[in-house]
Amino acid sequence: MTPQNTSPLTADFKVYLGSTLFFIYVLFSTPIVGVAILGGFFLPFPTRYKFADIWIDCLLFMLKLCCGLSYEVEGLENIPKNQAAIILSKHQSAWETIALRQIISPQTAVLKKSLLQIPFGGWALATLKPIAIDRSNQKEALKMLLDQGVERLREGLFVLIFPEGTRVAPGAYKKFNAGGAMLANKSGFPVIPLAHNAGEYWPRNSFLKYPGVIQVKIGPMISTQDKSTKDINAEAEAWISQAMLSIANKST
Repeated sequence: MTPQNTSPLTADFKVYLGSTLFFIYVLFSTPIVGVAILGGFFLPFPTRYKFADIWIDCLLFMLKLCCGLSYEVEGLENIPKNQAAIILSKHQSAWETIALRQIISPQTAVLKKSLLQIPFGGWALATLKPIAIDRSNQKEALKMLLDQGVERLREGLFVLIFPEGTRVAPGAYKKFNAGGAMLANKSGFPVIPLAHNAGEYWPRNSFLKYPGVIQVKIGPMISTQDKSTKDINAEAEAWISQAMLSIANKST
């Protein structure tokens, strides 16, 4: 189990005010950007992707401005320059669903199909080649992950997968699902393990965002050649667990 960061998070007036201002910005900017992306559905994918990039850049700027929350990345040199890969990432917060898109790009993600039904934001997301799965039908969800995942990788897109399947609080442990490792095994594309502590500053299911610097660690590329799905998953999980320990020790 990863130890929790013991530094206290104080929900003072500044935290409430900053979180409120950030929420208002998201609330008003999402329909505007969503309409812009939907209006450009006939444009090439890289152009639509750039629209979303600009919006996310603005979100991260406003997150730092309103809430004092930023991030730093270690291991950028581990991202391959000439091929796509599968990103197996720790999942603690909503932050990584936004920010990782800017850290490793171009990228698509595996997500719940129901998210595409959200007005404006979800509709726009549907035009950006997501891998949207229905978790109520696990057999069909796995087939979609493998079929569409291979297709996206061959198109040159990194595929972001949260193997824990849901947001897990800092210090808690959830066994990795094998879907991402199965995609790596089937496609032959490598895996990039990624750890972070975003949940300490932007807790899951929380309105409040606390000031601080989120630590992101990107691990060495894991080759999938001559490895089983079990071996790939175990190697990624072991690296991420060790990286989370390192982040926790640095934070204390």
